[in-house]
Formats: sequence, structure tokens, C-alpha cells
Amino acid sequence: MKKTLLSLTGIFMLFSLVAQENNENVIPHHLTWEEIIAARQYDFSQTVARGIETPPEFENLRTPAEWEEQQALVIGWEGYPQILKQITAAARLECEVIILTEDEDQTIDFLYGNSAGGPFEDLTNVTVIETDLNTIWMRDYAATTVYGNEVDQAFLVDWIYNRPRPDDDASPAEVAEHLDLPLYCTTSAPYDLMGTGGNWMTDGFGLGFSSELIMDENEGGNTWWGTQYPDQTEDEIDEIFNLFMGINEYVKMDNLPYDGIHHIDMHLKMLDEETLLWAEYPEGVADGPQIEANIEYVLSNYTTKWGTPFKVIRVPSPPQFGNNDYPDDGGWYLTYTNSVFVNKTVLLPTYYTEYDTTAIRIYEEALPGYNIVGIDCDTSPNNIIALSGAIHCITHEVGADDPLLISHQALPDTEDDQNPYPVVAYMAHRDGVVNGTLYYKTSLDGDYQSVSMSDIGDGNWQGDIPAQPFGTTVYYYVQGEAADGKVQVRPMPAPEGYWEFDVVNEIVFIEENEIGAFAPAFPNPANAITCVPLTLNQEMDGILKISDVTGRTIEVIHRGSFPSGETKYFFNASEMAQGAYLIEFVAGAERFTQRIMVK
Repeated sequence: MKKTLLSLTGIFMLFSLVAQENNENVIPHHLTWEEIIAARQYDFSQTVARGIETPPEFENLRTPAEWEEQQALVIGWEGYPQILKQITAAARLECEVIILTEDEDQTIDFLYGNSAGGPFEDLTNVTVIETDLNTIWMRDYAATTVYGNEVDQAFLVDWIYNRPRPDDDASPAEVAEHLDLPLYCTTSAPYDLMGTGGNWMTDGFGLGFSSELIMDENEGGNTWWGTQYPDQTEDEIDEIFNLFMGINEYVKMDNLPYDGIHHIDMHLKMLDEETLLWAEYPEGVADGPQIEANIEYVLSNYTTKWGTPFKVIRVPSPPQFGNNDYPDDGGWYLTYTNSVFVNKTVLLPTYYTEYDTTAIRIYEEALPGYNIVGIDCDTSPNNIIALSGAIHCITHEVGADDPLLISHQALPDTEDDQNPYPVVAYMAHRDGVVNGTLYYKTSLDGDYQSVSMSDIGDGNWQGDIPAQPFGTTVYYYVQGEAADGKVQVRPMPAPEGYWEFDVVNEIVFIEENEIGAFAPAFPNPANAITCVPLTLNQEMDGILKISDVTGRTIEVIHRGSFPSGETKYFFNASEMAQGAYLIEFVAGAERFTQRIMVK
């Protein structure tokens, strides 16, 4: 199916032709002056209807998380073919790759060519669709998968794109037609809604995340390019997300001052239902202070689907290579959160070795068993990050048409060496789940033992891991089987992937006295950036340090003034030898202590 707005295509023809020849002239994430000037000569106020403009008539709508099973990954072949070819090569091993392109022959020739990893032998799992496009930024203009009846009817939901790029905005119809999926669109009042995929994340169970850009672009008034924004209140925005996508709780965080596009995928990545990966800057640098404020806002006001606090992992954001500038000094917005799940693979943007190795290690430790594939997004001719985007920005997943949903809250470390450890997993499939199996082992080199799980009601299945002695690390995963014979595991890369917990003879709980409270450092055991929460009733001078088992000071985390209230301090455990350590806060005669393991 070809889009019919041919009269508008000429505006962008020059951009598209140049984009194929010179990456430096690819249309960036933000609006160019050329676009603004050209767009003002035309009327973009009427969005073209391309699907069903009323809410889906299904019960229990659910928008899946990115780490769930995918049937396809969609990309737009509009510049940076070296990067897109690498994405295609890795992703097609996991699912179908759908390439939208304005020149099918040219795209196929590049895939069969010698550059960017060498020639493809064939186009297995690759579908090339020739259609009109404006830009490479697929994440922002593609449609989002939603399920009716939680795991049953898959369909796509498409918002109004917040750019004057009509070919991009209409392209979801091509994907919907190819996959034979219903396409619902928030293009008509009272359900008109503008949005971008880079400013959207969900836990798969009704919780959504965006920056306040979602309200800015729906508050009415004129856009820069002369059209009208939808005029929706925050409550009306929330209602539209609920009616079209099943979102019942919507987190909206302050925009960052140095991220010009205000898309949360530039500094936040959900790794699972309870883990948030945030970009980290040196203290006081660039968007670091606002990111930390947003973290505190989320942790203080929202919880996981299980009612527990989110786990926080930080990944250092590098300065621009060569000049060492961060965004507050004009440096590019380099980000490692701008990655994409493709079933058992994670595609990760890379920049230069000094920071890449740390980012890859953090991903591998947080997501054991996943295939972490780094793709250069900085070195010419691949420096797409100069245009304010990376891997997540130029890809968009389509959820499986027959998902077997498995959700489990990872077991924490325990000091119980006497009683079994119950593992409860929620499982759902449109034909019903008939079997659940728990697999566990106590050595990475060992064999998994299996335990049958029992249906305990409300979609929950339980199996028990036998009690283990102190000092044991337990590795485990779960498997579900549907009535139609489909089998799925979680974590998805299992048995190579797993959850783990330690049986320890002491767990540090919050220590309190008259000066305040010392909450447990996390993660514990630690092997990367580690958080030490400290709450004081008044400002005071002191020292926060790490000592080894002999009492020798290993690192001073902070010395000097400590403010009143809750403050989080950090250290990098990757630089420490494995073993047990003591974290101490000393202020005059007052002293807090806690143990932490580094592995």
C-alpha cells in the first residue's frame, strides 16, 4: 500500500535523496529550519485518517513491555545504512526484520554488499517494503503493539507524530497491512493525541513512563510549523492512554534541560518489571541533577506491580570523544540507555572503549544470558548520535501474535537456610497455561534440577526451591506451557539466562538511632555502581567510607558536610576485589555500619 499524500512528498524529497548519499545531511531528531520554513507553506492541520479512530472494543487491554516476545523489528532505511545493516544482521536471528525504504533495490543491494560486516547470504527473516518516508527515526513514528484480553488479540496503536513529516506519520499503515494487524489511531477528536515512541515506556502491566513533553505537545495552541496541537488536559491524556492502551497509571517526569528532544529513552531504560537503568553524569554535570531528581520522584511516588520499590542501576554517560564535553558544554548527548531488546538479544549503542566496556559489563551483569551486541553510533560515518539519537530511536518492535506471558519478581537474598524458597510466577496465554516448571542449580557449571509448579489461582504458579546452606548462590528460571503446546521461559534467554539470589548468614536492615537511619546499600552483592542511602535528622560533618575485613579503609565515599534528609551516595564496586566489606558512617560519637558483598 502506497501513501497518497504525494503533493507533500516533494517538500522532503531533497532531504531523502541527500540522506541516502551523505549521512551528515540526514534529517535529525529535532526540527530543522528548512522543515519549519517548508512546512509553513502547507496545511498540516488535517491528519490523514489511516485506521480505526475509536477505542479498541476489547476487554483488559495491555501494552507489552519491550523485553517481552517480539514477532518483528521495524526500521526505516533513511540514511546510516551501515548501522541499519548491523541491526538487521543481529535482529533477524531473533525475529522478522521489516525494512521500510524508498528504494527497495538500493537497500537490498546494500545488504548483499561487502560493507558493514560483509554480504548477507540471503534475506531470511528480512522483509523489504518500498514506501515513502522522511526520516530514520522509526521509534517515534511507528505504532505500538497492544493486546486485547491481556494476551489475545494483537493490534497496533498509532499516535499523531509531533513532527511535520507526513510520510513517516502514515507509515504504520504499511506495517499493519503486512502483518495483518488492526490499526487504531488517535487522530480524531475527542481522542486526538500527539506523541513519540522515544518518550514512552511501560512495565507491561499498566504502568507507563514519559517526560512532561507528552503534556506539552497536547496542550493546544500552534506548533512551530503552524499546525495545531491537540487540546487535552492531563486527565484526558490519561484517559486516552487507558482507552487505547490499557495504561492505568502514568508517570510523567520533568523534562531534562540539556536533552533538546525530551525523550526519556535518552536517559532511562526499563530492564524488567522492577529494574530501572538510568543514565549517570558526574556530580552537578549536565542533566545529572535533574535525572537524580526524577529518580527520587519515581521512587517516592510509584512502585512496581508488586508494590515494592524499583531497583535502580546507573550507567555512566560519556562525554563527547575528542573534546571531553558533556551536553551542558555543547557535547553530543551520548547515551547507553538508548538500546533495544530483540527477544534474547540487546542491541546497544557504543561510542569509545573507555566507556563502552563499562556499559557492556553493566548490561551483561543486569541481564545474564542475553546476547549484548554493541553497534558503533559515534565514529564517522556512523555518528548518528550527533543527531540526538541512537539504536532505540531508529527501531520499533512488534509484539508476538501468540504471547505466553510470564512475570516473576526475582527472589531477594535470604538468611533462611532451613525452609524452601517459594518461586511464584504469573503466566497467561489465550488458550490457557497447563504446565509450569521451575529449574534451579547452585553452580553455574552444574546441571539444572526441575521442580513442578502448581497452579495456585489467578494465573499464578508456584514451585519451591529446597533450602540451601549459607554461602550458596542459587540460579533459577521458570518455564510455562500453553494448552496449544507453546513453551516459553523467563528470563527469555534461559537456561543461559537466570535469576539468582544468595543464602547469607546476615542481612543488614535499616539501622536507626537518634541522628537518623542507614538503609541497606544496593545492589548487594555489588559488582558495579552501588547506592548507599543515608537519612539524617540534621546537617552534620562526618565521613562515609568502606573498610575491608581487617579494618583498613578501602575508599572514602564522602567526607565533610552531610545534609539533613535523605541523600544517596555511590561507589563503583567493579574496582574492588571480591569479598566482604563494611560500609561505615561516622559523625562524632555516632556510627552506622553495614556489610556488603562484592562479587
